[in-house]
Amino acid sequence: MNHKAAIFTPYEKFVIAILALIQFTVIVDFMVLSPLGAILMPKMGISTSQFGLVVSAYAFSAGASGIMAAGFADRFDRKRMLLFFYVGFVLGTLFCGIANSYPFLLFARIVTGVFGGVIGSISFAIIADMFRMEVRGRVMGFVQLAFSASQVLGIPIGLYLATSLDWHAPFLMIVAIAAPVGIVIALKLKPVTGHLHGRHDKSAFLHLWHTASNPFYLRGFMATMLLATGGFMIMPFSSAFLVNNILIPETRLSLIFFVTGLCSIFTGPLLGRLSDTFGKYRLFVFGSLLSMVMVFVYTHLGPNPIGVVILTNIVLWVGISSRMISSSALTSGVPDLKDRGAYMGINSSIQQVSGGIASFVAGLIVYQPASTAPLQHFDTVGDVTICTMMLTIVMMYFIDRQVAAKLRVAHA
Repeated sequence: MNHKAAIFTPYEKFVIAILALIQFTVIVDFMVLSPLGAILMPKMGISTSQFGLVVSAYAFSAGASGIMAAGFADRFDRKRMLLFFYVGFVLGTLFCGIANSYPFLLFARIVTGVFGGVIGSISFAIIADMFRMEVRGRVMGFVQLAFSASQVLGIPIGLYLATSLDWHAPFLMIVAIAAPVGIVIALKLKPVTGHLHGRHDKSAFLHLWHTASNPFYLRGFMATMLLATGGFMIMPFSSAFLVNNILIPETRLSLIFFVTGLCSIFTGPLLGRLSDTFGKYRLFVFGSLLSMVMVFVYTHLGPNPIGVVILTNIVLWVGISSRMISSSALTSGVPDLKDRGAYMGINSSIQQVSGGIASFVAGLIVYQPASTAPLQHFDTVGDVTICTMMLTIVMMYFIDRQVAAKLRVAHA
């Protein structure tokens, strides 16, 4: 690839930036709940399984919403779809910020999931519509900075607000950030309608069915299911594990997330570039092998100095980022333009539902005898995660070959 091909126009840079901001707000909303577990469980008097259900509620509702929206995803301007679901997401987050009971919080997470869970699929469809496969790794690397920024800014600030004020405060903070972003989308983002030019007259149900049953797409869906399982099993209970097993004070959790995220801000764009130059599948294999080693180390940690925990988190996050960036770029080449919205919607649903099941199962595996006692069987969750990572290496190998063959035909 020549240097000129990698240069983005000012508007393309704006699109990348606004999609990264959107992802930032959605990710902070989802990820801040897990670190709040150590605060929220004793305050609301709920068990690990009940907390796992709160985390899973978002995922299950997002999965159902994604399936329902998928049939219509290629029939409308992607900007309008994005704006509609983003407004609903902001309202759902506001409900979380005013929730005063466990049932209301559960309801609020369902509402947030219905809207927030579809936003990622629309964003990735826009990326695939606007950017060539040769530079998608770089685009994904920048958009995935949202994960890093959520760790550097969102989660530490959210935890600080939760510990100094109340656990509702992080959600109200997200609303204050997301509302202006929605206004910018409405005013500045251009319509994204390229997929409408070759639009078919199939009904929404038929379009959904033909996309879901396409043999070429099925491997992508299977890989997504396995990819989601790993992260969703460990993440919901990581803060409780740090506090109760590694004996890190609650007040120091934000420092761990801050330093880890700060390092990943620099590694994200680099990994995106490597994805395009070194090879998306090769980077995925590297990230998977590194992640497997670090998951084993992390889930078997005992009481340790905070420096050791931070270093472990940084290396683990490099592995996870390598997997996320390379797999997102690679699987974006699976669907045809006319099916892209539906494919991304179904893919998002599978990701959310698989993650929801994984979170719920993890809540059943992990056991905490008392609110301040060490978590039991967290290492078992790590072992299951490692097994899913092994399987994804095989699945992504076949997807890489399929996408490469498809690109050769397109360029012939």
